[in-house]
Amino acid sequence: MGNPHFHKLPNQNHWVQAIHTAVKGRVRYKVNGLYHSEALKKYLESRLLEEEIISKASANSYTGNVLVIFHPDKSLNTNAEGGSSLRDATRTTIALLIQDILLDYRQKSSKSLASAAVIGDSNLHSFSTKENTASVGGDNRNISDSAVLPQISMQRQLNQTGSQFIPVLGAVGALVCATGLLYAYNLDEAILLLIQRLHTPLRDRIMLGITFMGDPVVMLLSSLGLAISPLFYNRRWQATILGIAGVGATLLNCLMKLLFGRARPALWKHIIKVGQHSFPSGHAMVSIVIYGSMGYILAKQFPEWRFWIYGLTIILIAAIGFSRLYLGVHWLTDVTAGYAAGLVWLIACILTLESQQKYRSSLEAV
Repeated sequence: MGNPHFHKLPNQNHWVQAIHTAVKGRVRYKVNGLYHSEALKKYLESRLLEEEIISKASANSYTGNVLVIFHPDKSLNTNAEGGSSLRDATRTTIALLIQDILLDYRQKSSKSLASAAVIGDSNLHSFSTKENTASVGGDNRNISDSAVLPQISMQRQLNQTGSQFIPVLGAVGALVCATGLLYAYNLDEAILLLIQRLHTPLRDRIMLGITFMGDPVVMLLSSLGLAISPLFYNRRWQATILGIAGVGATLLNCLMKLLFGRARPALWKHIIKVGQHSFPSGHAMVSIVIYGSMGYILAKQFPEWRFWIYGLTIILIAAIGFSRLYLGVHWLTDVTAGYAAGLVWLIACILTLESQQKYRSSLEAV
């Protein structure tokens, strides 16, 4: 087979590629079409585990990789070419098996989408039975269902994705209500004076470090750096969305500051330099967008660590917001409003990312 670390296996076109490892009985494949397809992930894992030689099969729908652990002392029915070892022949046969599974999955997906379209959408059914041809420039051309079915699948997937953000929208509403109540009852000053009692030299240094992590310029540069890192190799769309999220949040915050023109608190002498306008908090708004985007992307790539990734992301964002209150450079309403505005922008960026990814997946499935 040769020595390249990453190459195409014979007779596979571009569907399955092997990433060789030095561990006996273990091989990793790059599978075209697996990318952001949870249905194909589950289907691949279940079908591969039906083979006696395979002891473990783990697919990752974010990276498009499939890890297969097989028994090196067993073999599938295969004819090794030339002097190829039995182990290499087994790896090749597993790759061909994955290719067959992909073909079977695509055929079943096409039938399933067609059935769902006929049963679930009477308008589409009427259209497909009554309007089988379209006239373009005087020529009759057949209308393919494959041009319509991906749109139906994408719409259903978007509806499912949107429902997952209902708790987040509830959090936005709660933050907006909290901001209004705090402002209406004039509680900002009392809360800052209460927090001032916590001041010590050590805590001052800790809060300065935390607030530095939330500086919009620092976070913007971090997000742009992450977007061009190897983590986003062959993931240009995610990198683009991450860059747009960071730049958009920063520009939107500057615009809102100029629009509201609220003065910063002056209850005690500030130990850091700040700008003139206070509302909404740029640290709170930009941190929830950039760190939230990073956390979402990392949780997608490492689903087994999802709980810890989201937990640490929330703690970091909350700590940045509290540091602004501790340092006395923002009112609490500045922070809550920044979180609310940032959440709305974060949802918009994630939904845009999800819609593009699921649209591509639906096209590949047909």
